[in-house]
Amino acid sequence: MKNLIYIAVIGLLFTSCGEYQKVLNKGTVEEQYAMATKQYEAKKYNKALSLFEKVTAAYSGKPQMERIQYMIAQSNFNTKNYDLAGYYFNRFTQNYPKSSKKEEAAYLSAYSYMLASPVFSLDPIDTNKALNAFQSFIDGYPDSKRMPDANKYYKEIRYKLQKKAFEIAKVYYTTADYDPARNYTAAIQAFDNLLEDYLGSEFKEEALYYRLKAAHDLALRSSIRKKPVRIKAAIKAYEKLKRNFPKTKYLVDSDKMLATLQEQQKQLIKS
Repeated sequence: MKNLIYIAVIGLLFTSCGEYQKVLNKGTVEEQYAMATKQYEAKKYNKALSLFEKVTAAYSGKPQMERIQYMIAQSNFNTKNYDLAGYYFNRFTQNYPKSSKKEEAAYLSAYSYMLASPVFSLDPIDTNKALNAFQSFIDGYPDSKRMPDANKYYKEIRYKLQKKAFEIAKVYYTTADYDPARNYTAAIQAFDNLLEDYLGSEFKEEALYYRLKAAHDLALRSSIRKKPVRIKAAIKAYEKLKRNFPKTKYLVDSDKMLATLQEQQKQLIKS
């Protein structure tokens, strides 16, 4: 009896697969659309996507296309093709601004890009897309029940991008011995960019401290001609750190750098 049931199940599977292949390769557009929907509802998303590719052009501009676009986006999301899911959910919101699923698609677009984004040290393209998408969602749907999650993810992504920017700036500083003038200057600019791009950054104190270190070291390693201007710039960097963080955890080291800069300044005046 068990063998008969097993044989029947296998036969059903082969019949099902045969029907799918037949429709995929030789079915009419209507049959392919029906089969695509059937595969989607059965959670066979890769098979559904293969069929949706066949029918998209034929249904362009027709009422069914709204549902097709949403199912394509959802199928990519469910198969972990998150970058494509983000793209298709975003297209859905643009193509169907009056759809009842627009809010959900806008959120899933941002969420998909977030899932597609790599660790902070790698290419941040999808991370930036996620940040912008969540910002658009927050601005566009302030009363959404998804707002707590959107705000949470936005903050996480923003931190991720800040961390990348900070680490890049820090690398310029720590590798300055290879090309002091160029790398210290690059570090200063990179820290300035971080502080300008991310107001209220969690890395602000540390960034201001390393910016001071870069300005201090650049001044000390400068020629007599360039030293006066660079010492003044470094002292301004110290003042900015103290102004923003009067009790900074880097106070002792910062005060030592200030003393060195002031002593150098005195020597230049004497000479």
